[in-house]
Amino acid sequence: MGIWDDRAAARAAMVERQLAGRGIRDPGVLQAMRRVPRQAFVPKALREFAYDDTPLPIEAGQTISQPYIVGLMAQAAEIRAGDRVLEIGTGSGYAAAVLAEIASHVHTVEREPALAQGARRRLEELGYRNIDVHEGDGTLGLPEHAPFQAILAAAWGPDVPPSWRGQLAIGGRLVMPVGPVGRQRLLKLTRRGKDEYEEEDLGAVAFVPLIGEQGGPGAARSASPGAASSRKSRGAGAARPPGLGGRISESAEPLPDFDTPAFGALFDRYAAARVVLLGEATHGTSEFYRARAAITRRLIERHGFTIVAVEADWPDAAAIDRYVRHRPAQPGAEPPFRRFPSWMWRNAEVEAFVEWLRRRNESVPPARRAGFYGLDMYSLSTSIAAVLDYLDRVDPEAAAVARRRYGCLEPWQKDPAVYGRAVLNEGYGACEEGVVAQLRELLAKRLEYAGRDGGQFLDAAQNARLVAAAERYYRVMYYGSAQSWNLRDTHMFDTLEHLLAAHGPRSRAVVWAHNSHIGNAAATEMGRVRDELSVGQLCRERFGHAAALLGFGTYAGTVAAAADWDGPMEIKPLRPAREDSYEYQMHQAGMPRFLLDLGSGRRDGLRAALSEPRLERFVGVVYRPETELHSHYAEATLPEQFDGYVWFDQTVAVIPLASQLRAGIPQTYPFGL
Repeated sequence: MGIWDDRAAARAAMVERQLAGRGIRDPGVLQAMRRVPRQAFVPKALREFAYDDTPLPIEAGQTISQPYIVGLMAQAAEIRAGDRVLEIGTGSGYAAAVLAEIASHVHTVEREPALAQGARRRLEELGYRNIDVHEGDGTLGLPEHAPFQAILAAAWGPDVPPSWRGQLAIGGRLVMPVGPVGRQRLLKLTRRGKDEYEEEDLGAVAFVPLIGEQGGPGAARSASPGAASSRKSRGAGAARPPGLGGRISESAEPLPDFDTPAFGALFDRYAAARVVLLGEATHGTSEFYRARAAITRRLIERHGFTIVAVEADWPDAAAIDRYVRHRPAQPGAEPPFRRFPSWMWRNAEVEAFVEWLRRRNESVPPARRAGFYGLDMYSLSTSIAAVLDYLDRVDPEAAAVARRRYGCLEPWQKDPAVYGRAVLNEGYGACEEGVVAQLRELLAKRLEYAGRDGGQFLDAAQNARLVAAAERYYRVMYYGSAQSWNLRDTHMFDTLEHLLAAHGPRSRAVVWAHNSHIGNAAATEMGRVRDELSVGQLCRERFGHAAALLGFGTYAGTVAAAADWDGPMEIKPLRPAREDSYEYQMHQAGMPRFLLDLGSGRRDGLRAALSEPRLERFVGVVYRPETELHSHYAEATLPEQFDGYVWFDQTVAVIPLASQLRAGIPQTYPFGL
């Protein structure tokens, strides 16, 4: 395999982030995927993307599966040295090569002759002598080579074909997607006896149909079962799904690949807005981050947006901003995004966008460089330190006064929530007067400080605003969720307005935040029942239709989340959406990913059809599937909540970044990785 050794580092990074980072633990699988050169199995024009977290197109209109899916299925099949393995759906041959790194022998069946011949040639060139590629009907298996210790199928059927059950050895494991149309689940079947099988549900997936004599009545007969991890879009002559799903499919615009110009171009319709708000249904879904990055790249490059404002704390985002705008790092500063939930921003998807933004900014004058800013307010301790550090440099006497004022909060900085409880229950004096006075004094000296600080006044002023807002937030949080929620979203909106003002009257911003923040809360149970507002609602009231509110949704898959606040991150299966939800109706449209334009006047018929209130799923950094209805669903009216809706039927978790410093990375790198 020496010819491919130049990509060994890319393979290692893929394994660390996409597999180990998502819970693949089998050492044999991890080692196999470190060894097999995925770029040898994709077209030459796509080899630079070989180790991306995505399926890629191959011959005969098929795809090579996403690396995570290959690893997940191989781990579930528990392949061991000495095993004889049957694979259905050879495709490019990549999965067969991974299996052959572990097993004694792999038999793989492909019904498309061109794919079978290409895979056979490729595997021979790479030196695999323990793989036999067969052409034919994979649903019948290979009885002449049975029994098999493991069977894996890269295509979906309504049930396991009887022939495969009979060809599975006692103790053998079978892994394949099964279920009714539109509700695929990855099944692990273990044969315990002659007629005894044990089943395990591994979560929601989406594969192309299994074609053949035992493919079952629910499988389409016109598609090939090449390896894939997402369903194909409806063809031009496909029948429209019934009901509301059919109305959605008529209006939905299929989304191309993230990295193609066509993806971002679909969102040019929103580029005239002053503020474009991009949501997410969860804080831990890769597709949401990648889509927002692609849209934002387009808005920056083609339409002059210069502000990227995210649902993150100001000081953490400021470290990223200094990096992407080629400004000096803060001396002695800790790497950002260390506080729970670190994976929300310390992930490979955000890292890729940050690196793109830095490269792009290098080619434009400093005044036109796009910045990266935080809107949130949980960084009380860090913001206090930032204000004091700034004043130490520009006005040491004022710094001494600020230390006395902020000293009131010193006992509570490690756990600010305790401050609110103490003020409420134990008679401690509130610190509001001091922190507000400090903010007023800092703003009063705006002109004096701005003339000698090298452009750092905005950062200091925003940190002072954050301290004042955080003090009030922790003080009122015990009076009721609506007050604290509204204070937080009002602070985020105010921060956005300060950014727009600081960048001038022609400035424009892209906002990344959860659907609950960027949607119009007045169109949801949040506003109608709980009197909560949102950044999106405030933007609508302030900017009218110069604010574009885009929600994001998914039906099922995996998600990065914790079971409790401050708990460890887990890769959790995301349950298929409830039948009384908007997500279920999107799923019924039968398309893997699309944009639904909900703008008034464009889709009035669809808007009317969607205007009946339904449940909508909201997953934050905590996900509790066992109480999902009460914990994660709320009623909403989608066309009033959003101007557009971006849909990914099956999604995967973000890839969290490792905590150790990578070799060759300077200490100034913002993530400290």
